[in-house]
Amino acid sequence: MRAIPSCVVLLGPLLTSQVLAFEPARFEVKEIAPGVFVHQGRIEAMSARNLGDIANIGFIVGDRCVAVIDTGGSPQVGKALKAAIEAHTHKPVCYIINTHAHPDHVFGDVAFADENTVFMAHENFAESLGARMQTYLERFSRVYGRALTAEIIVPPDRTIADTATVDLGDRVLKLTALPTGHSNTDLVVFDAKTGTLWTGDALFVRHIPVLDGSIKGWLATMARLRTVEAERAVPGHGPASVPWPQALKAQQQYLSMIAEGIRTVINRGGTIQEAIDTVGYEARGRWLLFDEYHRRNVTAAFAELEWE
Repeated sequence: MRAIPSCVVLLGPLLTSQVLAFEPARFEVKEIAPGVFVHQGRIEAMSARNLGDIANIGFIVGDRCVAVIDTGGSPQVGKALKAAIEAHTHKPVCYIINTHAHPDHVFGDVAFADENTVFMAHENFAESLGARMQTYLERFSRVYGRALTAEIIVPPDRTIADTATVDLGDRVLKLTALPTGHSNTDLVVFDAKTGTLWTGDALFVRHIPVLDGSIKGWLATMARLRTVEAERAVPGHGPASVPWPQALKAQQQYLSMIAEGIRTVINRGGTIQEAIDTVGYEARGRWLLFDEYHRRNVTAAFAELEWE
């Protein structure tokens, strides 16, 4: 049985009321399909103002119990999600499903850490998060203005290498581990009962896609996901519900443009700096947070494509 962390809330109130913009009392979830509830995160970088409330997170209610899909970027966001679940159902939370190992999706896990909840994630989750854990904790302690310690990290009880199912009671969810794309820990969840596909960060809408894995793998993953017979998707960032598979189009175009542009630079003997300075800027007006992440995307993609 998992030991419950000795300190569940590791972030105290922030220094001033002007900084405290995340208000749990105003935490909202939307029922996008029967029994499927999503909290839409802000399209922002993680900050002291939002306490990591930037990812789409939520839960699915079955006849027997509840599955939570991602928990947000801080213990406070996780606690707010837990309160929202309790306001909608008295059924217990039986599963926490982490779609990948990035802080904005998992730092709320500790709010759900008890002996009766099974934490599920990609088979690479623990290794990937462990390798970066200290960096993440130090970075976001500075961002939030309060110390984050390793107790907020909850290791998975069950890992997925290929596919798995969980039964919430007359509601079976299919979990699929993806090859390296957005990250090397991506996992998608399909609720066949409502035709809802939770993509995690395998799909970004309006928020510029962020590459932390393989651009070639991500493009291949999108081709594979396109075959899923879903009615709607819950992206990792952006609107809480988008039509499927139409929602893939903009991301497909952006990543393809980057790959093609980088290959052109490489084929004429150009440098990574040339690619960073020139590739993909025609897309600037189509994405939020473009300036924060685009150059990073080109850098990561160049390092991969240079050796293909």
